[in-house]
Amino acid sequence: MQAGGAAAALSMPDRPVPAKRPRAGRPPTLAAPRERILEEAARLFARCGYESSSVADLAAAIGVSKAAIYHYYPTKQDIYDAIILEVLRGMTAAVSQAVARAPAAREQLRQFMLAHARYFEEHHAQFVTMLVGYSGMAITERADAASLRDGYERRLRDILAGGIARGEFRALDVAATGRAVLSMLNWMARWYQPGGAQTAETIAAGYFDLLAGGLVAPGQAAAPPRAE
Repeated sequence: MQAGGAAAALSMPDRPVPAKRPRAGRPPTLAAPRERILEEAARLFARCGYESSSVADLAAAIGVSKAAIYHYYPTKQDIYDAIILEVLRGMTAAVSQAVARAPAAREQLRQFMLAHARYFEEHHAQFVTMLVGYSGMAITERADAASLRDGYERRLRDILAGGIARGEFRALDVAATGRAVLSMLNWMARWYQPGGAQTAETIAAGYFDLLAGGLVAPGQAAAPPRAE
């Protein structure tokens, strides 16, 4: 090759180097990938059900490979269990913080109910997933979830028992009353959809007023017993 030809060859631009393809199993390039996976999985489970949802569906919804999902959660069951534990821990923390600011049992109960409803609305898909499929957890994780659930219910019973002891509430069966409160709140997961005319917190406030004031209007005497 002549010198001019060699110089010309040297002055030619290098060929572009093809971009490397990501390795299989490489973590998804997402901010907070674990949280993102759980968030999207909860939406999928709440909408389609756990059994009808696949890791392939989840990967497609996020825009990553199945291997990327498996990098963080080895099985679909692990994803499901993580959602439930996250909800129970988050709800416990939110309610505990709200109740701690209330000095009296009546306001503690109100704050408990409002904080529960706020957390439910803010984490609607996760909450629905938990209530619909709690019994489907893996055995090893179910004990942790049961401990969190029991602690949450115990917090409510302590509020009720304290109110009874201080004369703020009538002497009622604490366990049965606690179940009634949680039944009202949790049943919203069956029918409530965020973005409606009322927030979940507003509905919970109405539930509290019903509990605290009852159905009978002030000044209305109790109806006499009917004669046999």
